[in-house]
Amino acid sequence: MDKINPLYTAHASAKGGRNGHTESDDGIVSIDLSVPKAMGGPGKEGTGTPEHLFAAGYAACFGGALDFIGKQHKKNAAGAKVSAAVSIGPREGGGFGLAVELTVEDPSIPQAELAALAQEAHEKICPYSHATRGNVDVKLTVKGG
Repeated sequence: MDKINPLYTAHASAKGGRNGHTESDDGIVSIDLSVPKAMGGPGKEGTGTPEHLFAAGYAACFGGALDFIGKQHKKNAAGAKVSAAVSIGPREGGGFGLAVELTVEDPSIPQAELAALAQEAHEKICPYSHATRGNVDVKLTVKGG
């Protein structure tokens, strides 16, 4: 396992698990949660899931990694849209697991160039990609110009 030199640490807490509430210590993130009906829960309107939070974080983080790599290659990838779909379901080995689909879109960058930038961001920079590697199936789809 790689050690890190922490530059920033985010803090959050949750009460009530998947049918409760979670928020960051500074109150910037604050969301009521409920288990979706598809998972046998109440699926309360206006609530989120941990998967929503993970998808938002991964998409934002990957976008930052893509921008970083773009600058290294003198390409402007700051306007790329990164979407993350996070699925949850039973694992073959028991318990539950996640699967992620990342979609990177930027019509201003040729397809092959954008695909190379996205792959490099995924393999070398994005901490979410590092954290999921070997544990979570991550599919990367790229739509360039």
